[in-house]
Amino acid sequence: MKSLATRLCTVTTISLPGWPWLSRASRPCSWQGGSTEGKYLAHWPEYFIVAEAPGGELMGYIMGKAEGSVAREEWHGHVTALSVAPEFRRLGLAAKLMELLEEISERKGGFFVDLFVRVSNQVAVNMYKQLGYSVYRTVIEYYSASNGEPDEDAYDMRKALSRDTEKKSIIPLPHPVRPEDIE
Repeated sequence: MKSLATRLCTVTTISLPGWPWLSRASRPCSWQGGSTEGKYLAHWPEYFIVAEAPGGELMGYIMGKAEGSVAREEWHGHVTALSVAPEFRRLGLAAKLMELLEEISERKGGFFVDLFVRVSNQVAVNMYKQLGYSVYRTVIEYYSASNGEPDEDAYDMRKALSRDTEKKSIIPLPHPVRPEDIE
């Protein structure tokens, strides 16, 4: 087992038994300026959680936000990015990062957590299913392709939180949608 610790510029350490290397960034450090990561860290710092090895190597991170409408029961946590370095996979780190984002979304009164994943990424789809997510809808040509390849569809996967007592947020849509149809 690898020896792990926490460090990322200025961080607030999260005390979790068995997970001492997880940190919540308290201000922009490595990701600053106009980058997507910097914007998320500035607006939703509680949704930006990083795991870093003792030597400073980035093990993985999750980046998300809170969005939607409370009135329509669509207030939710959204996973924008989840990434674990190959050498740190199969340790349960991705599941722990997802769990932490779900807990934050619960505290913020979310009805569900959602994410988008490439239909072809069956490893990720299966992992999310094992974590309790289900396919809510297919989004046609959500991911832009490069090199003349066709655009790729995405699954919008969701997991209901405790506020959604009737689990309405995860009832699958019967037909695919296009990216412009997503709110």
